[in-house]
Amino acid sequence: MKDIFDLALLQNTIRTATPLILAALGGLLTMHAGILNIGMEGMILIGAFFGVLGSYFFASSFMGVVLAIISGIVIGALFGFFVIELKSDEFIIGIAINIFAGGLTVFLLRSIFGVKGAFSSPDIKPLPDLHLPFLDKIEVLDKIFNNHSILVYVSWILVLLIYILLYKTPYGYWIRGVGEHEEAIETAGINPKKIKYISSILGGVFCGIAGAHLSLGYLTLFTENMSAGKGFISLAAIIFGGSNPIKVYGASLLFGFFDALGIRMQSLGIASQFTQMIPYVATVLVLFMVAQKKLMKRKGN
Repeated sequence: MKDIFDLALLQNTIRTATPLILAALGGLLTMHAGILNIGMEGMILIGAFFGVLGSYFFASSFMGVVLAIISGIVIGALFGFFVIELKSDEFIIGIAINIFAGGLTVFLLRSIFGVKGAFSSPDIKPLPDLHLPFLDKIEVLDKIFNNHSILVYVSWILVLLIYILLYKTPYGYWIRGVGEHEEAIETAGINPKKIKYISSILGGVFCGIAGAHLSLGYLTLFTENMSAGKGFISLAAIIFGGSNPIKVYGASLLFGFFDALGIRMQSLGIASQFTQMIPYVATVLVLFMVAQKKLMKRKGN
């Protein structure tokens, strides 16, 4: 057991949880605005591809993140247009975006880089790791929290900023108001469509950043379908955390722990077919627990 549960596992938990945290922050914004974004999976995948594309051609990880953000803006706006303007079913549009993202990235991977399956190159510049000198004297904290990709630390700041935005600013009240009672917000002179569009675009931006971390911070390459269900796990974290940024952060860490645990067990020689199931089984169990809790509350009432 000591070979599995150690400080390195906690360090890997933070790394694997970061794309979940970033995507979940975007997804909870659209959730509060009354939109269920099933398309986060595809948005993460597209962000991962354009992160590598920007890093490779501009020799800059910063430009990779910029291109990932731009891709998120475009896909988020497209999702918003279909759901808000055309009144299309958000579930169907989300699934369509996931399918579109899988096909688009495979096509671009073969058209631009001329490879199938995966693309890696020494010309891809990874996101820089950040070293916090004040943690050097505390071995446990240094091992767990130091020398992560810069987006890991950015994600922590964003959790607090999104919490303040939602619960301490007028714009946050408008977002939650649109999701809870759109007519009341409209009566107050606020345009619900505008709020929903902004939330949808911000959701795409956060998913794009999550994808950039996946391909430039966690790994330094792009592989087909490398999002590997992280969009759906992020959605589970939103549901489990009740769309509260702090609780969603905790839920993302939980799912990130199970993901890191699966990777650790695989490195110890346990069959990959089993270890790869761990984060998804954990997700299903957590959602089952949430559903049971809500059912018990209804029976109690």
